[in-house]
Amino acid sequence: MLRRKKAYADTSSGKDILGNRSLCFIFICAFGLVTLIQQILSGKNYIKSAQQFSRLKGDETGNWTGPVNFSDDGSLKPARNGRKRCFRQNFQPDSQISVIVTPCLADIQKKKKRSHRYLGNYDGPFEYNSTTCRELRQEIMDVKVLTMVKTSDLFERWRNLQICRWEQNKEETSNFKMSLSRCCNAPSFLFTTKRNTPAGTKLRYEVDTSGILPITAEVFKMFPDDMPYSKSQFKKCAVVGNGGIIKNSKCGKEIDSADFVFRCNIPPISEKYSADVGTKTDLVSINPSIITERFQKLEKWRRPFYEVLQNYENSSAVLPAFYNTRNTDVSFRVKYMLDDFDSQRGVFFFHPQYLLNVQRFWAVQGVRAKRLSSGLMLVTAALEMCEEVHLYGFWAFPMNPSGIFITHHYYDNVKPRPGFHAMPHEIFNFIHMHTRGIVNVHTGQCT
Repeated sequence: MLRRKKAYADTSSGKDILGNRSLCFIFICAFGLVTLIQQILSGKNYIKSAQQFSRLKGDETGNWTGPVNFSDDGSLKPARNGRKRCFRQNFQPDSQISVIVTPCLADIQKKKKRSHRYLGNYDGPFEYNSTTCRELRQEIMDVKVLTMVKTSDLFERWRNLQICRWEQNKEETSNFKMSLSRCCNAPSFLFTTKRNTPAGTKLRYEVDTSGILPITAEVFKMFPDDMPYSKSQFKKCAVVGNGGIIKNSKCGKEIDSADFVFRCNIPPISEKYSADVGTKTDLVSINPSIITERFQKLEKWRRPFYEVLQNYENSSAVLPAFYNTRNTDVSFRVKYMLDDFDSQRGVFFFHPQYLLNVQRFWAVQGVRAKRLSSGLMLVTAALEMCEEVHLYGFWAFPMNPSGIFITHHYYDNVKPRPGFHAMPHEIFNFIHMHTRGIVNVHTGQCT
């Protein structure tokens, strides 16, 4: 008979005194307690931050000041400096949603004192030569090149300067005009004329320098006898760009009051836009690519193009016919078409040597691009033809100086070909010229 071994019960079984389960339970409780304390502290800080944020002025919270870089075509690229960014949405009156990029609260609070040191007691425009305005202008002039400063900081300095009344600096303007006269001489060489381009001349193209156009009798008769404009012929001129910055500006009446109005690339000036851009036009540029893409090179349907030009009343048109060989035939067709319709509208062609000299002049100023914009070409000409020059619709960034996103053009949002123009550098030069009292750049609403 087999004996059964006596079983002994383990008195500690089921209790797990300081065993694995107990230690795990204690760890979970401790972690939960720490998390709870963190949440309580975080909640207090959030309430405190929200109270501070609510005390900020609307302008400060609504303005874009985040680190974003721009390419030449105005597109946004995220900054690579590792800074944390905050985002919020701003709902505009026209029901469009704009994403406003701001630095986080600590950065806003840090910048607030500097950005509003002059605007705090703002009660009207300051005089041009006041101490405040001299200091504000110096803040902009301290930025020698665009890469020295974040775009947001440049916007801030430009916004501050708006409290100052603009006034032309006669000495600065005269010196700038003299520089242009020495290099370019628009009153003599802006357009090809019978005087500066006689029959039999071999005209060299601006870009296709190997190409030469003989000035035959047929080509020669398309040129005016002499330049239609002279130096400082007009007292006040308006050069109207097509940037979205002019939308909702109500600058139409102010533009139309100018003695001479330049426009770029036959933009729409119908009743839908006239309150902002006006209707008066004395000279409008036409890019041959517009003729090619929108009007089939005028090979068939010519009346639609003629009717578009009718919107500009009796204004003259200017084309870069001698930029390259492709532009010549298309540009000449504009002249032939208007002659067929018995139009008295003047049709002029930029002198290729003038445009080449203008390109070199602005390269020295830091504007190095494959091609200058039509707007910059017209501004350059206006500086010699006019005593005082005002710019409207010139801006190269996807948001206005207050940080609100805007369309590329006032009539559409079609972006230019990337890398072709150096628009931010052009605008940077205009801002400096405004600061020096050479041109008046309008980026806000007109009163």
